[in-house]
Amino acid sequence: MNFAPVRGWFVRVWFWPTLILLCLARLWVASRVSLLPDEAYYWVWSRALAPGYFDHPPMVALWIRLGTALLGQTELGVRLLGPVSVLAGSVLIYRCVRDLLPQTGPAGARMAALLMNATLFWGVASLAMTPDIPLLFFWVLSLWTLGRLVATGQGVWWLAVGGAVGCAMVSKYSAALLPIGILLWMAGEQQRHWWRSPWLYLGALLALLLFVPVIGWNATHDWASFARQGGRVADFRPSRAVNYELELILGQFAIATPVVAWLCVRGAWAAWLRRREQVPALLAAMIWPGVILFVEHGLGDRVQANWPAVIYPAAVIAVAMQGTKSVRTWANRGSWLGLCLGAVILAQFAFDLLPLPRNLVALPMRREATQELVRHVAQIAGDAPYIASDNYGMAALLAWYLPDSIDVLALGDRWREFNLPSADPVIRARTGLLLLRAQRRPALAQNWADKALIAQMPSFQGSQSLLLYRVQGVKPGSGWIDGAVMPKRINFAPAAPQN
Repeated sequence: MNFAPVRGWFVRVWFWPTLILLCLARLWVASRVSLLPDEAYYWVWSRALAPGYFDHPPMVALWIRLGTALLGQTELGVRLLGPVSVLAGSVLIYRCVRDLLPQTGPAGARMAALLMNATLFWGVASLAMTPDIPLLFFWVLSLWTLGRLVATGQGVWWLAVGGAVGCAMVSKYSAALLPIGILLWMAGEQQRHWWRSPWLYLGALLALLLFVPVIGWNATHDWASFARQGGRVADFRPSRAVNYELELILGQFAIATPVVAWLCVRGAWAAWLRRREQVPALLAAMIWPGVILFVEHGLGDRVQANWPAVIYPAAVIAVAMQGTKSVRTWANRGSWLGLCLGAVILAQFAFDLLPLPRNLVALPMRREATQELVRHVAQIAGDAPYIASDNYGMAALLAWYLPDSIDVLALGDRWREFNLPSADPVIRARTGLLLLRAQRRPALAQNWADKALIAQMPSFQGSQSLLLYRVQGVKPGSGWIDGAVMPKRINFAPAAPQN
C-alpha cells in the first residue's frame, strides 16, 4: 500500500500547527528544567548590560533582559526568545525557499523548514539560551533578506541585509562568516552589478554601525573579547588533529541527526557543483567558508558540536534545491526521525524518564534537583553573609538559586569587565564561605588567612566534588581576588575602564 499521498496530505494540513505545537512544547519544557551554568552566567550579563563582554558580544544578554522583563526572573523568562525565535526562523526559512527556489513550490519550502526543526540543535538545544540562539536567528534572517534581494531585484533590500548581518555580528563573532560569504557571492558575474548600487554600501554601513559599540567596548577593555575568541584561530596540534576532526564529523551527525546530516552534505555538494548559477552560488557561499573554518580549527583544537550549526540553514535549503524523488523520500524519513528523537529528549528533560549519569554536564537537570542541591548548600552555609566561588558557572548558578539573604561573590579575572558592585571590601572584612571544585583546592584555599574545610558535596552537574571552606580575610599580595563582584546586586553607575 502506498502511504505517500497520506503523508503528503498530513504535512500540508498540519505543517504550521505542528511548528506552533513544537514551539509551545519547547516553552513548557524550558520552564521545567534548571538553568545551565552558562545560562546563569549570561543572566548575570543581562543585569549589567554593556556593549560587550569577556566571552561574546551582548545580544544574548539583551534577549534575556527582554524575556525576564516580560516573564520575570524565571527559567522561562531567561529562555523565552529561544523557542520563539525557532518558530520565527522556521517561517523565514519557508519564505526564503519560496523566494530563492520558486520552482520547488510549497512542498520544497516545507521540506527545508521541517529538516531544520528535525536537527537536535534547533529542536532541543534551543531550550538553552546561549549566544548561538540569536546568532542562528539573525543568520536565517540574513538569508531571507538575501532571498528577497534575489527575488525582487530591488537594491533597498541591502539595508535589511545589513541590519540582519549587523545583529548577527552582535550575537557571536562567528557571524563574520556572513559578510565573507556575501563577498564571495558578489564575485559572481550575475551579482557584480550590485557593486554600482549605493544601497550595497548603505547596507554595509548599517552593519558596521551596529557592530561599532562592540569594537568600542573592546578598545576600552584591552581587546579582551577579540583576543579570547581570535586567539583560537592559530592553534595547530598535528598529534590530535585526527581525533578532533573525527569528533567534528561525529558531532554533526549527532546534533543534526544522521539522515539530516547526510542530506546536508549532499545539498552542500550540489550547491558547489552548480556554483556558477546565482542561487546555488549564494547557498555555497553560505556553507563552504564555514566548513573550511571549522575543519581548519579542528587541526588544532576541539570544535564544539554546536558551532557549525550556522551551516545548516543554507544546507537544508540546498537539499530542497535538489528536488529529486530520492531526496524527497529521505528528507521525509529524516524529518520524522529527527522530530521523534527531539520529542523523546524533550520528554526526558521534562519527566526524567531514564536515570542518566550526572557527568553528562551538557544536559539540564529538572528544577527540583537543582533546588535540592541549593537547599543543601544554604543549610550548610547557615548564617554566613556570603559564599564565594572562582568558577563562573557555579557563581552564576548560586546567584540565581540561593536566597537573597546570602550574597554570592564571583572571583576571577573575567569579572573585571563587569559593571557590578565590587566584592573586595566584603572579602577582606567579613567571614564567609568559599566553594571550590576539588581540583582547585591547592590553588586557591592557601590564599586565605584563616580557613577551615567544613563540607564536601556533589557538584550541580558532573561527578566533580565541591569543597566548602569557612574563610576569613586574604593574605597580603593575593591579587587574584581583584575584580571580584557580587552578581546578585546591580550597579547602575558607569564602570571605569580597566587598564
